[in-house]
Amino acid sequence: MDDRPATTETQEAVGKLLRRVYARFTAEAVRDDPQARDYVVLDTLADQDADSQHELAERLGINRTIMVRLVDRLEAAGHVTRTRNPANRRSYTLSITEEGRRARDAMRRQVAERDARVTAPLTPAERRRLNELLSLLLPEPEPLQTTAFLVAQAHYRLRRMGDALLAGSGLRTRHFGSLTAIDELGPCPQQRFAQHLDISEPAAAQVIDELVQLGLVARGRDPHDRRRYALELTDLGRRRLVVVHDALRRLQTEILDVLGADAERELRTLLGKLLPEE
Repeated sequence: MDDRPATTETQEAVGKLLRRVYARFTAEAVRDDPQARDYVVLDTLADQDADSQHELAERLGINRTIMVRLVDRLEAAGHVTRTRNPANRRSYTLSITEEGRRARDAMRRQVAERDARVTAPLTPAERRRLNELLSLLLPEPEPLQTTAFLVAQAHYRLRRMGDALLAGSGLRTRHFGSLTAIDELGPCPQQRFAQHLDISEPAAAQVIDELVQLGLVARGRDPHDRRRYALELTDLGRRRLVVVHDALRRLQTEILDVLGADAERELRTLLGKLLPEE
């Protein structure tokens, strides 16, 4: 008997939980020390170049103005380079340098101490098991790494897998939750959209701007408050939502092929323990 999850909500769970835990770990790092943003940015770029400062800011939930100053400082230190993005000549691709990789590695001790604090809800055995399960989602095993590192790498891996499944559609993995949320809530104000996705309003505004430019979302007047806008899918957005749901099903199939149903449920349980109760 096939005991794989049958609903879209369940199918989204691993990716959604990883995103939320990753966002929490990133927020903890930024609150601990303003310089911790350096590590977060360098660690992100060590995994994959960013198409633009805007895209990196949205990915990490960092204010765009702060991101500009941060990248300026990292570039001046020789840790990051900017090069013209061949796909969009108005933006710059951000890449980490070898000096940047060395700087990131030097920050790991502080990161390990923070990791122990944010994973305190888990027993040592649960933490080891979570790390084992996260490592299974990576193309190569990652022994002796912090939980925060493994969460980030698994989060990035699932994003890349989702992007590959959406190739040619004009969509990216980051659109999964946004289009589904607007379909469920719309017409809805941006504030409610941000709360539903557990992201800041500036981050929500960036996502909505992108979806509006793609012609997938429209800003209409809120029927309950004419002073503000309400978000709603366009006809094109509804058609693209079908593509999103298909990609979600295929992504979940790939996750289950790697983990198996029992381990997938175990991973969701352990990730859930790292999040505050709602």
